[in-house]
Amino acid sequence: MTQFSRTWWGKRFIEALENFSDAARLARGRSYARNGKILDYRISKNLITAMVRGSINPYFGVYKEPLYSVEIELEAIASKDWSKIIQSIGTKASLVSQLLMKKVPENIEEAFSPLNLHLLPQKRSELKTSCSCPDYENPCKHIAGTYYLVAEQLDHDPFLLFELRGLSREQLLKDLAKSPLGQALASSLQAESPPAIAVDSYYPRPQVFEAPATCPSLQEFWLGEKRLPSEIPVEASAKIPALLVKKGGDFPPFWPGDHSFITVMEDIYQRMREKNKLL
Repeated sequence: MTQFSRTWWGKRFIEALENFSDAARLARGRSYARNGKILDYRISKNLITAMVRGSINPYFGVYKEPLYSVEIELEAIASKDWSKIIQSIGTKASLVSQLLMKKVPENIEEAFSPLNLHLLPQKRSELKTSCSCPDYENPCKHIAGTYYLVAEQLDHDPFLLFELRGLSREQLLKDLAKSPLGQALASSLQAESPPAIAVDSYYPRPQVFEAPATCPSLQEFWLGEKRLPSEIPVEASAKIPALLVKKGGDFPPFWPGDHSFITVMEDIYQRMREKNKLL
């Protein structure tokens, strides 16, 4: 099955529809979204409008592919509440830093909860849906297909969530600019992407370079200008032998004996050296 959203906020947006919709209609809605049945959809603040191709069904007397108009309206947040929410977001670096990377922070609802509001839809009453098709069930498959495509777009542009709650992008930038952290976010949102540059080929073409006037000989090319030393000098032995053993002193904490631990270890080393000579 096609996955219409990969981000947590896109999936949560879809869950709001799936919680109060018929599973069979949702499956047909996903099929409509996959197969290009949604001809056009637009988002204007909290209203989504779309034109959806219907199905030919001679049984019901439909011999020509119909077109249905779909509307999905999310409950808008009042302007006075948006001012408080944006002010709260602009004072929290954890929220601003995620939004700068075009990600919705998982704790974004903390800015909405003091006002008993939500950014993502939580219940059926927050969505008003209508379709010109004769299906008595609401939401129908045409509404579901449109909804899935909007959820997919939210992955690439999470700020549409703000617009779907009634706050335009222009007003969002204006309100964010009122705080230092929010101003950094607003300037990032206003930055335009560099224009695409046309190229003749997607693969790098070979370039011709002139050979230098003086070329190294084959010997210099393979062996280099400076020869490696024929013998590698052996590193000098440690100035203090058995440094790790001697570091604990004559009577380290774990040593129960009355005589020096270092003396005992030196005697063991000497015996090992003599034994190795015989091998």
